[in-house]
Amino acid sequence: MYIKKILLAILLLGLVVGGVFAYLVYSTFFTPNTNFNNQEAFLYIGSEDSFADVKEQITPLLNNVESFQLAAERKGYAGNIRGGKYMISSGMNNNEIINNLRVNNIPVKVSFNNQETVESLAGRISEQIEADSISLLSAFRDSEYLKRNGFNEDNKLAMFIPNSYEFFWNTSAEEFRDRMFKEYGRFWNEDRITKAKAQGMTPNEVVALASIVHKETAKVDERPKVAGLYLNRLKKGMLLQADPTVIYAIKKETGNYDTIIRRVLYKDLEMDSPYNTYKRGGVPPGPITMPDISAVEAVLNPEIHDYYYMVANVENFGYHMFAEDMAQHNRNKVQYIRWINSQKINR
Repeated sequence: MYIKKILLAILLLGLVVGGVFAYLVYSTFFTPNTNFNNQEAFLYIGSEDSFADVKEQITPLLNNVESFQLAAERKGYAGNIRGGKYMISSGMNNNEIINNLRVNNIPVKVSFNNQETVESLAGRISEQIEADSISLLSAFRDSEYLKRNGFNEDNKLAMFIPNSYEFFWNTSAEEFRDRMFKEYGRFWNEDRITKAKAQGMTPNEVVALASIVHKETAKVDERPKVAGLYLNRLKKGMLLQADPTVIYAIKKETGNYDTIIRRVLYKDLEMDSPYNTYKRGGVPPGPITMPDISAVEAVLNPEIHDYYYMVANVENFGYHMFAEDMAQHNRNKVQYIRWINSQKINR
């Protein structure tokens, strides 16, 4: 009888201990442990972050940080941190949170356009992924990489096709650059390369001309006509004489790309720069901005016409008046000169 009581006591004690253990396990791993009002919250974990960094970032989102730490240690996460962007849904328990932080790195949308320099591009990208602008700029300007892949200091911006792309947030600068080169290769497929050759141009020359078209008109429907005009000039051996190239030359000379120039002066046309298309023949050595895809397509698929001259149309702002000869151009130009003087635009 005495032995039975001892066995019963041990059994009861075991049940109590087991119950307590089960409760601790359940409360540690399976009790909801979030403390925010939104449906979801996001963590951005750096590639070099430690568990202490993760803990500091996640603390405001949790009811019980100690239980999260215990669960992370028991599941082996505390010693195996993975960088990236991760989502925590409201009501998640520690087990679900840790499983998410292990495997559910969420891609981010990275978009860019209209950058005039790789410096500004690096700044734009650094706002969207982990890599900072300094490391990005270093990757973009790597002379050996550029040479190996057919680019140089002047035309390196042509490698970046403006669009929206999916990346993991913890993408490195080199990984971003390499992906952009692959996207460049996809963009310049056989069809586009064939069209570029039909214009007597390389893909990088097409981008350089497209950048001028992009700057000349923001009207997508007018870009094929403007592209056709410049191609007519090139085929006839004429200078492009594009004001945006002179403006870019001034910016490049001063190093101030934020300069706003609304009027190109005659003295500017004498500037000695490879980007001054009033002095140098052919297309510039590189793009003067990152052209939209629509501008590239305009150069590859230009409107066929006999125009060689154009001037801003002050009766239909944003568009231009086109002319086949200098006489007609000079007549068109009169109204523009009259308007710009009336606006007292001196620079």
